[in-house]
Amino acid sequence: MTTIEIGSETQELAGKRALVTGGTRGIGAAVVRRLLDAGAEVLTTARSATGTVPEGAAFVAADVRTRAGAEALAATAQEVLGEVDVLVHNAGGAQPHQGALSIPDEEWQDALDLNFLASVRLDSLLAPGMRERRSGAIVHVSSAAVPSAAPPFLHYVTAKAALESYSRGLASELAPSGIRVNTVSPGRTATPGGEATREQWARLNAAPGRTNADDTAPLGRDGQPDDIAHAVLFLVSGRASWLTGSNIVVDGGEFSRS
Repeated sequence: MTTIEIGSETQELAGKRALVTGGTRGIGAAVVRRLLDAGAEVLTTARSATGTVPEGAAFVAADVRTRAGAEALAATAQEVLGEVDVLVHNAGGAQPHQGALSIPDEEWQDALDLNFLASVRLDSLLAPGMRERRSGAIVHVSSAAVPSAAPPFLHYVTAKAALESYSRGLASELAPSGIRVNTVSPGRTATPGGEATREQWARLNAAPGRTNADDTAPLGRDGQPDDIAHAVLFLVSGRASWLTGSNIVVDGGEFSRS
């Protein structure tokens, strides 16, 4: 008889070294906790320590929106961890506007730098080490809202759409070296930052007859940070060893409705 121990996978990342961007609150903090629970050594980062760094993780303040910031973070990661086996790009976000034509140039650039180019730059600095070791897992956090192309967030979803295309291409390039690259696309998730952004969006797009039910996913609730974190943990674990170039949408069916 086979005995299955509940939680027996908790140390499946033992010996792995992980870097998680945007890991002090919300989805990022949940990802950090799941990786720590799985036995990984974790370094996380944000622009400032305004959130709560999960216990057991190392933290460094970094701004990944610039090449210099990415280079400094990569150097610190190699100093603290030695090497990086798991790279999770969670940092992201943008402020909503009245419509696409009201988004100023500087916010378009900031959205591209934070939600797309930050991943490109950090990958270019850390993936070569993975390639030398012929092993590694990279996860890009996108958004389930990409297909909707909502005008108030067009700068954000455009950057995330670019991230998804880039992720598929990078997966194809790095697969022969044993490196897996995948994307997770969260839907509406209950985080303080997400709620504040949705409130701004609602004020900009107030519509007669709008109800709370309009924002409810078919599964009947908002996502929780752990819902996303479990998907990330799966993708970086050995359980996903034959999965690369994929995009896992975790949205409770929110964007499956016609």
